[in-house]
Amino acid sequence: MGVRYLWDILESCKKTLPLHHLQNKKVCVDLSCWIVQLHNVNRSHCPLKDKVYLKGLFHRLRALIALNCSLVFVTDGSIPAMKLSTYRRRLNAVNEPVLEPCKLLPVKRNMGSEFSRMIKEAKLLGAALGIPCLDGIEEAEAQCALLNSESFCDGCYSSDSDAFLFGARTVYREICLGEGGYVICYEMDDIERQLGFGRNSLISLAILLGSDYTPGIRGFGPESACKLVKSLGDKAVLQQFTSEELPILTKPKSLKQRGQCDNKENAGPKNLHGEDCDTREMKNHFLSVINAYLEPRCHAAESEIVRRVLALYPFNRGRLHEICAQFFEWPPEKTDEYILPKVAERSLRRFSNLRSSSSQSGVDLPLNEMPVKCPVSCIKKTRKIHGKDYFEVCWVDMDGLNASTVPADILESACPEMIHEFHQSKLRKPKQQRPLRRKKAEIEEINEKLNELLLREKSQEEADSNSNGVCEII
Repeated sequence: MGVRYLWDILESCKKTLPLHHLQNKKVCVDLSCWIVQLHNVNRSHCPLKDKVYLKGLFHRLRALIALNCSLVFVTDGSIPAMKLSTYRRRLNAVNEPVLEPCKLLPVKRNMGSEFSRMIKEAKLLGAALGIPCLDGIEEAEAQCALLNSESFCDGCYSSDSDAFLFGARTVYREICLGEGGYVICYEMDDIERQLGFGRNSLISLAILLGSDYTPGIRGFGPESACKLVKSLGDKAVLQQFTSEELPILTKPKSLKQRGQCDNKENAGPKNLHGEDCDTREMKNHFLSVINAYLEPRCHAAESEIVRRVLALYPFNRGRLHEICAQFFEWPPEKTDEYILPKVAERSLRRFSNLRSSSSQSGVDLPLNEMPVKCPVSCIKKTRKIHGKDYFEVCWVDMDGLNASTVPADILESACPEMIHEFHQSKLRKPKQQRPLRRKKAEIEEINEKLNELLLREKSQEEADSNSNGVCEII
């Protein structure tokens, strides 16, 4: 869930970007969010054993592979102590005694559950496609946010709005494939500029409105919480929750004048059980929430495990054949048909990036002098797909793939010399002389003569037949 009402508050900062916005980017993915989204789309129509969610993941990954979008899966680790009450509530464990967070420790997840099995299958598929996975210590979105804030990736994909509270700068919430594909993006720069909310302000909204870590404060709704937080400013707002008097718990003057609150409840603090409590208890709780967001338990960005995960990993064709045969019952040819053109397109994009970097450095090498061999050997013909220009090309050293289509702009960027040569060869090639088409009048005249000839022959045959009949009578 994240922070209650936060996506609605951030609605004005939402950007719908074309899918190719993700090309050449590195994105950390909260894998649980993807699996939940893909499973929810199809669970009402298909049984779990059909692995429709895994097929959806496969097609999502191959689309991003073609864009040379480097992905890193991140999975959840232990359940944070602050989140246990929320977690149990989601599992409908209403009869279990709930302890205060200070008396709790993180709890390991049930690795034998159905959802954990789905995560394992997704990790296997990703590994075969060269996508590494980082197993988080606790919250996956917190680990994604840390890597994003430290510039180890260009953005993170999560449907949990608290990714911003953990420090994320760019969050992708939704993705749509196919023609007209797009991605929903939120930038912290836009949130700060348009709404005036920094990271501290968003943490304050979580405390007021409620999140996975706290039930919120009675009497505050989205409008009153935003107004109060904005009036205090991002630098000073957290001090309101940590000072001895807890002035933030005083009912806002504007609400006193109206005599009501956004959610029509009486203002005042309550603990995790919904009971009224003193300010000391609330202050300790607020400090715990603030620390949980500002200092989440994550792998350090400079750690060895993170360094290994951020490396480039090869695509394992043989292993992918095995996985697709096991989960989807696909023959190797079908798997190749789906994935090899995308892997080849990624190779071409990477070659294009190399040529672009070389040119920007002032080194313009001819195609045949590049230190890396161009993956395209020749152009076969031009194509139009959905009204866009493509080339059908032949590939070099692409086992299992001889030819496929690629967008014209990629080839233009990667090897313009090849396109120039292709057009020149078409000009040099003599056009085949087509046989002259007869005019319609000439064709009609020939048909008329043929009909006359047929009639003449028929008349002759009848005359001969009559002549033979007369001879027999005589």
